[in-house]
Amino acid sequence: MSQQHNNFAEKPGEGHEDELEKLLLEGVTLEQGPASTRPGEAAPEGTDNEEDNEVLPDTDIQGALGLFAEASQDMSTVVLELNLGRHFACADYCNQVAEKAAQAVSLRRFGRRTTYNHDLRALGAAVGAPLEIQDEMALLTPFHPETFYADTPPEEADEVISAEQASGYAKSTRKVLRWARSIVLAM
Repeated sequence: MSQQHNNFAEKPGEGHEDELEKLLLEGVTLEQGPASTRPGEAAPEGTDNEEDNEVLPDTDIQGALGLFAEASQDMSTVVLELNLGRHFACADYCNQVAEKAAQAVSLRRFGRRTTYNHDLRALGAAVGAPLEIQDEMALLTPFHPETFYADTPPEEADEVISAEQASGYAKSTRKVLRWARSIVLAM
């Protein structure tokens, strides 16, 4: 057993602050030997493969995967709310799923979330969604609670949206989620 490992076992947390800080600042990478690189870092000189010399754009894969997982989990809530007859809650979650899916794409493509003003079509355009996906996202924009409740009292929310409409919003949301999955999970 190495002396460093032995010291760690005796005094957890002591003497490893530099390593911890490096991990927090730089993250964890899957190393593939001396020629491995992280996003935004050029490969070491002397590598034969041209792809290794390409500088990758800023991206936040871990953040994108995490946010996409949240969107996927929220999609289950969409179905639950629809089945419970809580149509506004269903539509509200559809809005949230679309936003999280698009922001996951933003993290994957640009390494940051995209600023927007609750207009999901504009968010879709900003992250490079095709027009058909932007159209699906536009259908979900009115269901951000601040926007929706401006014209509809909360006690009337579920009566304003029919089961058929809520089901249609869920279908639109699935399309947005599938589009985002094709980008976020592409590695």
